[in-house]
Amino acid sequence: MKIKEIQKEAKVILGKAQEEMKKYADRKRTKFGKYKVRDLVILGTKNLKYQMIKRRTKKLIKRFVGPYKIKKIILSNTVELELPSTVKIHLVVNVNRKGKYIG
Repeated sequence: MKIKEIQKEAKVILGKAQEEMKKYADRKRTKFGKYKVRDLVILGTKNLKYQMIKRRTKKLIKRFVGPYKIKKIILSNTVELELPSTVKIHLVVNVNRKGKYIG
């Protein structure tokens, strides 16, 4: 009997700890509801090819390029961008690779 009570108490305590950890982890996650069609966004250069960026050293590369317009929302975490023909990447981009443009 006593072991079952201790297990129940431990589950309650662990549940509260998990909620706290989730709260702090969710701070840095972007909510997708912020983006709409025709919003301007900037694209992160972390995984882009160097031909687009026109610099060879990582130290001198800009962190973001853009702004680009959202053409269509495909899934909850992917959007299609209106990119110029000079940009040699796929039009569909994950939400994690971009940020909202503040002009």
